[in-house]
Amino acid sequence: MQKQFEIFRQTRQFLLKLLSELSVDEMNQIPKGFSNNIIWNFGHIIAAQQGVCYLRAGLPSVTERSLFDKYKPDSKPEGFVDAAEIQLLKTLLLSTIDQFEKDVAENKFANYPAWTTRYGVELKSIEDAVQFLSFHDGLHIGYIMALRRAVKG
Repeated sequence: MQKQFEIFRQTRQFLLKLLSELSVDEMNQIPKGFSNNIIWNFGHIIAAQQGVCYLRAGLPSVTERSLFDKYKPDSKPEGFVDAAEIQLLKTLLLSTIDQFEKDVAENKFANYPAWTTRYGVELKSIEDAVQFLSFHDGLHIGYIMALRRAVKG
């Protein structure tokens, strides 16, 4: 699974570079035809990893519960996200992967319960969850790229 954590870091570094080219206002803008914005998708990547891995396993999330609730599945942008929160999210994007890698190495997910995602993917272990998260991150990075094009015109 070492390679998978390397892939997470590389794709998330790519995402950080994408965001570095955007203003706070651009990240908060919901373009016509879209139901969310760049910063919601960014926060959702972090929240989804917490939900799929930690909360499903009965473990506390690494992030504050309020942050998870703000960006969890079926949530939506509820207001302007300021520069301080954006900076926090940027930090969490990589630090949550670092912590997750440590927790996997310490076998904290040994009792991971089987469940089926909304996409019909059955996850029977933390290894399955890690593979699913690669798909999920890619999906939302794609949304962010589409939103970026719409915002930049």
